[in-house]
Amino acid sequence: MLLGAATLAGCVSMSGSSNPRPLVIGHRGCSGERPEHTMSAYLRAIEQGADAIEPDLVITRDGVLVCRHENEISGTTDVAEHPEFTDRRAERTVDGTTATGWWVEDFTLAELKTLRCKERLPALRPANTAFNGQEPILTLAEAYDLVQQHGLKLVPELKHVSYLKSIGLDPIPAFVEAVRAAGGQRAADISIVECFEKAPLVQLASMPSIRWQCVQLMAPGHGPIDQPGFSYEQMITDDGLRAVREYAVGIGVEKAMIFPRDNQNNVLPPTDLVGRAHAAGLQVIVWTFRAENLFLPPRLRRGDPSAPDHRGQHGDLKAELREFYALGVDGVFSDFPAIAVAARA
Repeated sequence: MLLGAATLAGCVSMSGSSNPRPLVIGHRGCSGERPEHTMSAYLRAIEQGADAIEPDLVITRDGVLVCRHENEISGTTDVAEHPEFTDRRAERTVDGTTATGWWVEDFTLAELKTLRCKERLPALRPANTAFNGQEPILTLAEAYDLVQQHGLKLVPELKHVSYLKSIGLDPIPAFVEAVRAAGGQRAADISIVECFEKAPLVQLASMPSIRWQCVQLMAPGHGPIDQPGFSYEQMITDDGLRAVREYAVGIGVEKAMIFPRDNQNNVLPPTDLVGRAHAAGLQVIVWTFRAENLFLPPRLRRGDPSAPDHRGQHGDLKAELREFYALGVDGVFSDFPAIAVAARA
């Protein structure tokens, strides 16, 4: 086996036995209450009792990993307001999706640090816009400093690895170097590394110098971009799960892979994925738990459906979380860590 560390500390044992304390991961920090991937979002998640913080990682032109959900940053920063960067607006196709905007890989870290972050979903989370323009983009190194100061874990997600490698910016060496600078194996021991691609996780798990805890991310109806013709549905067959166990300690799955929904967004009976993953020696982390009605099934939505802001009003996220906890999941990603902690209690 390629495996390093055997378990995700704080979750169930590899025997699959249930544990009353699944990991609560602040999804991009407390992104339900602050602009995502800002220091205030991370600190808010810590205040609310999160066990871990999840930074998505992309890479700058000069090879520094920074915390952004996507490498296109027009929706999460004020870059469009900087006339000195007007000529950097460009169209790119990344992992099969074409978009026009400003791209992290076209900026040095020093240039990115002149930008300020803003709320990605202002129509849904208008209160968060009060924090627009206040904070710079964070680096992976800064994220490690923060969680080490507070005794938390870090759940870094490596984004668009194949694409970045294709333009000469391989994020894997930069990631390994950042972990070494943060403490080497001690930093790796508090890290759960996730990716929708397979090859980066296999590469890390094969390293002789550092033991990694890797989690294979999955979404229904898709497959790893670096494994053409191979689907995540194939990965969650019994044989597929055993193959994932060769390089990962867990899987990170979209909620619908546990509780499917019908065409009206109603929740259907749960699948057997959690039990089968545990039987294969894998732990199960689920994403993403959000409080807004838009993201909840109809029976858990609250408020007046005719209200113009009904989609952004909060429903009963605690009830949804408890249903997943009852199935024995080992961790959850939530934009609202306080609710995930309360539901766990």
